[in-house]
Amino acid sequence: MSHKLRCSAALLWLVLLQACAGLPKDVQRTPSRAWDTPAATALGRLVQPTPSRVVRGDSAFRLLAGSAEALALRLALIQAATRTLDLQYYAIHVDQSTAELVAQLRLAARRGVRVRILLDDLNSVGADAQIMGLSFEPGIEIRMFNPLSGSRASLLTRGLGSLFDLSRAQRRMHNKLFVADNALAVTGGRNLGDAYFGKDAGSNFVDLEVLVAGPLVSALSSSFDSFWNDRLAFPVESLISPDELRTLRAAQAPPVDGAVAGRLPAGAVAAAVAADPLATATTVPQPGAAVALQALAGSWLWAPSAMLADQPAKIAAAEEEQDSAAADPTVVDGLLQLVQDARREVLIVSPYFVPGERMLALFATLRQRGVRVRVLTNSLASNDAPMAHAGYAGYRKRLLTIGVELYELRSTQGSRLRSLGSSTASTSSLHTKAVVIDGRTLVIGSMNLDPRSHLLNTELALVIRSSALAAQAVRQIDPLLLPGVYRLGLVDGRLQWEAPREPEFAPSLVEPDTSLGVRLLLGLLGPLAPEELL
Repeated sequence: MSHKLRCSAALLWLVLLQACAGLPKDVQRTPSRAWDTPAATALGRLVQPTPSRVVRGDSAFRLLAGSAEALALRLALIQAATRTLDLQYYAIHVDQSTAELVAQLRLAARRGVRVRILLDDLNSVGADAQIMGLSFEPGIEIRMFNPLSGSRASLLTRGLGSLFDLSRAQRRMHNKLFVADNALAVTGGRNLGDAYFGKDAGSNFVDLEVLVAGPLVSALSSSFDSFWNDRLAFPVESLISPDELRTLRAAQAPPVDGAVAGRLPAGAVAAAVAADPLATATTVPQPGAAVALQALAGSWLWAPSAMLADQPAKIAAAEEEQDSAAADPTVVDGLLQLVQDARREVLIVSPYFVPGERMLALFATLRQRGVRVRVLTNSLASNDAPMAHAGYAGYRKRLLTIGVELYELRSTQGSRLRSLGSSTASTSSLHTKAVVIDGRTLVIGSMNLDPRSHLLNTELALVIRSSALAAQAVRQIDPLLLPGVYRLGLVDGRLQWEAPREPEFAPSLVEPDTSLGVRLLLGLLGPLAPEELL
């Protein structure tokens, strides 16, 4: 046996031993709850409803489309918070964007703000595992949701270690939520990292979020608390030691170390963020942050609303809990119920769109009633999950046949989609998750319209009844208004891609911007993958 083969075998054996070791038992979790008097904080006094709005129970909303604004707003919220900061995310990538956020979170904790970070465990490997080090600092606590046993050295070792517990590995907390003082909240599709804030040099995600004030924030905090206090939320200290984190950190090159240790790399706040009135390039708490937030007052839209939130039991490890959770309506169930009642038009934006037979039948019923149904999703070239695209591709002809309009985002956007959160990077990938119904109801959240969001992941969404807010969203996501969007059609039974906004683009009968090899590979592997895992 060669030396390389022996080393590989030893590594595999070590990974398997770690995976078999399992998760810690009898973990101590001190329960905690959201700050219960948000009105006593400066952020709580920032947005004041009129008496009539109090009676109706309306909340206030503001769409956040631009990536620079999304990062700058979070920095301002951290600086303005005086009591609590609660962050719940599927993924936090350790890079220059999070370096600035981390520095401000440290400063907030040092001035007495309680910081709770709830993070899905799947992607916390390699460089990204270093975010866990914050949990060893005073005032900051991190819990990992539904953790996997085994090495965090790389995605490869994480994947190998998951082979013994595929059911757990497939069930993820996909929620995205950022709450300051239980008074203001940001939710939508965006994770934390350069690619979500338009700062990645290669590819960025096109996203959409909403800033919330009013009674709906308390409901969002209650959802956070239900996950935070769940038995599947493991304190970082029960999963990894400071010595293990130091070993991981030593294996990484700057600027990762700087992001975790607080030594900010040069250019941590991009020029685009610095140009935003909410942004700051310093690491000193700014009393002007609340003033900058107050400048948003004229852009708030008040509306009735509701929260759709999956329960932690949806991804519980015990089979009996999975069975009981399966009987509860999910976020996607609630969304489809709203879509079912549409009278005129439904606009769906979902980066990963695998409708399944149930959704296909729903769309057919809507079309028979004369309801226009439009879907914007990723093209094969812009999709960062090619297997999910394979699942969607199998439904395209049937969707077009029943009259659903299909649009796909091309990958080479350049600067043309800056309003939606892209940048000058060479490629873009759609990440927005939103539905507009009859021009008056906006649903925005973390959910995709696919079996994974429906059956495996927990999701979070807001249902907002506002024609004005829905119109704002349509202006941002309507495929007929966006450059670089393909419209699909059928020509003699074959798919055809056209670009309505780009007359120079010649109609194509094959997936644009892709190689023959990629198309052949997906054609072979796509039908073999279980649809619920796509």
